[in-house]
Amino acid sequence: MALGHGGRPMRAYAMDLRQRVLTDSDGGMATAAVAAKYSVSRAWVRRLKQRRKAKGQIGPTVQKRGRTAGSVTYADRIRDAVRQAPDATLAEYRERYKLPLSRSARARALVALGLTRKKSRPTQRSRTGRT
Repeated sequence: MALGHGGRPMRAYAMDLRQRVLTDSDGGMATAAVAAKYSVSRAWVRRLKQRRKAKGQIGPTVQKRGRTAGSVTYADRIRDAVRQAPDATLAEYRERYKLPLSRSARARALVALGLTRKKSRPTQRSRTGRT
């Protein structure tokens, strides 16, 4: 996501601005002159014209935010796995329940879904406390 001044996300240019830019461009005005008139970049004017020509669209594109998190994609399977085996390790969840996520993605998914699990298998007691 592109950030503007002050660290806030930038917003798309309004449709009326897009239409005015294209009207002036279609009227014979040079790309640089249109960009200067509306205080936009020449590259944006060029891309707007190219997009209209290629796709017939001038509206802003829907922003893609990357891949969907595993906690969303596999939420039901993860919940079922934890319900059935709350003490399983992350590796066991992958093997037993066929969760195609990396170890760290499985751990993040558990946190995102608010699920708790036993962190590790019990180990042998230490001998320091015995007499």
